[in-house]
Amino acid sequence: MSTRPAASGSFGRFNAALRESPPLLWSFLYFFCLLTGYYVLRPVREAMGASSDVTALFPPSMIAFFAERGIALKELQLQVLFTCTFLIMLALQPAYGWLVSRWPRRVFLPAVYGFFIGTLLLFYVAFDSGMPGRGMAFFLWITVFNLFAVAVFWSFMADVFSDAEARRCYGYIGAAGTVGAILGPTLTRMLVERIGIANLMLVSAGFLVLCVVCLLRLRQHAVRREAQRQLASGEVPMGGTVLAGLRLVAKEPLLRWMAVLCVFGVGVGTLLYNEQAAIVRQFYPDPQAATAYYAGIDLAVNGLTLVVQLFVTRALLSRFGIAPALLVPAFAILLGYAALAASPLPLLVATVQVLTRASEFSLSKPARETIYTRVAREWRYKAGAAIDTVVYRGGDLTFVWVHKLLSAFGSQAVFGVGVLVAGCFAFGAWRVVGEARALPEGRGGREEVA
Repeated sequence: MSTRPAASGSFGRFNAALRESPPLLWSFLYFFCLLTGYYVLRPVREAMGASSDVTALFPPSMIAFFAERGIALKELQLQVLFTCTFLIMLALQPAYGWLVSRWPRRVFLPAVYGFFIGTLLLFYVAFDSGMPGRGMAFFLWITVFNLFAVAVFWSFMADVFSDAEARRCYGYIGAAGTVGAILGPTLTRMLVERIGIANLMLVSAGFLVLCVVCLLRLRQHAVRREAQRQLASGEVPMGGTVLAGLRLVAKEPLLRWMAVLCVFGVGVGTLLYNEQAAIVRQFYPDPQAATAYYAGIDLAVNGLTLVVQLFVTRALLSRFGIAPALLVPAFAILLGYAALAASPLPLLVATVQVLTRASEFSLSKPARETIYTRVAREWRYKAGAAIDTVVYRGGDLTFVWVHKLLSAFGSQAVFGVGVLVAGCFAFGAWRVVGEARALPEGRGGREEVA
């Protein structure tokens, strides 16, 4: 008796939001397709990263290079992968900055997704032919894809929605992505043993094509809203330098604290991720079994995320702003790490990881993204992308090596330091809330002078 009215109320609010904001439906479909396409492939990446077969993961020349120096590449595979990912991010950031500075939105947004669709077709050939080193190439590619494609999505959403609309709609948009994140690994579990890993690349590419269709439809809404609010148009190149994003992060206090929040948020996740990878290498040596295992983990995370997005996120952001959505997860993670430091049981490790990832997707991420609706386009497309790519992967690189050092002293040492990292994460969230309060409530203030 009690669940039916609650469900009816939730769907009623969603229908009302669709009527009030026509772009919501296309945004909903866009994020659904984007995360479905990503999560079809994410279990493949996780299985590659945890694989005990270094010949499938690394090129023969790289294996020989490490062997000649007496280094067992198998013992450092995650550290090597994360280091290479960070270097690629450093190389791509100026290229992305050049793209968004020199070309209008109608060109660079489809170009980003077109690049990823084209490279997926190349990976189909690589996996179908069993090309050596395909695992490393794919691990690096999908990490770049996840960060850039999702960063571009949220930057574009800030062109489409105002701050007030974002607080009402971002929870629903996030829920659409979560449904896609549930469907993606479900498809993988159903298809991987029937069609093989290579054909999963084509499945993902199909979803990205649908993203481009949604993007083109949403561009009309972005143009209309910019004209109504007399904001800087995204249909002309925004100009500026290719490294403007990193310079803005260094210059602006709000962006600096968002970068701090990003680094320590990555830190708490990376420490847990490395512990999980060690478990998978021990118990799931077969790549397909490991892929299925990671798909199951993703289902658990995304199931919890969906519940929070549907019944909690919108209420928190609409009524109380970003403060509880940032601070509650931060202090929950701090308590979780304190429990792990006292008793590092495997089940507790899994529980804290699920809570960490679910709170990030359902609360912290939507809260941070609403901030970008109140700032200039250069902040969104350049500084926001720099934080989500270079800063994010810099944190990954730092903490993957920190974990390697701490793991020699056992799990309690890892989680003891993790308590400090979680404390810094909570402090960063508190400072972001304080800096965000100084922003203008509307979208005109900083946008007019961009």
